[in-house]
Amino acid sequence: MDAAGVHETGPAARALPVEFYARATLTVARQLLGKVLVHDAPDGGAAGIIVETEAYIGEGDPACHASRGRTPRNAPLYGPPGRAYVYLNYGMHWLVNAVTEPEERPAAVLIRALEPIEGLDLMRSRRARDGVVLDEVRLCRGPGNLTRALGIGAAQNQVSLRRGGLRIEDRGLPRRSVLTGPRIGIRVGIDRPWRFWIAGSPCVSGSGGQSAN
Repeated sequence: MDAAGVHETGPAARALPVEFYARATLTVARQLLGKVLVHDAPDGGAAGIIVETEAYIGEGDPACHASRGRTPRNAPLYGPPGRAYVYLNYGMHWLVNAVTEPEERPAAVLIRALEPIEGLDLMRSRRARDGVVLDEVRLCRGPGNLTRALGIGAAQNQVSLRRGGLRIEDRGLPRRSVLTGPRIGIRVGIDRPWRFWIAGSPCVSGSGGQSAN
């Protein structure tokens, strides 16, 4: 039911509520596993099951973009929960994050990998290089690859994940075992076990860790 008291239907009814994101980031990072990231772009829609995430929490986390305080670039981290924080990494790859916790408490969850379930042909065309056809496992393995496959870029920065073309849905998929371990692909804060992934998924971008549940 929306703010006007009207029952929502379709994709909006499946989209995670803002309250889901306005919680401790580690909880959100774990519970995003098994949810579905959807992007309805002008050239078509695509979606995948989230199978790997990482948490970045506050100015005290050296790997978080907020570690040096608020800037124009990281301002979305300080904003309302339930919005996308999309940024260009090393001038090469767009990465998509879900902003978490109450306003002015900068934190987010990086979506690291997906299991593709919708729009696979479109994903392949977006990721096609030198005529190589990628299999489903490699299409969305890694945070830069999944944004390219789903057509996510600068235009999606700060959009609501609750409504519109970019959203995260709960489709009631069966719960699967979760593992946790240190974050990867960073140079600082690597000791913190803030990476979560679905055990046994071939689409996960890294390996190693311990049982989380």
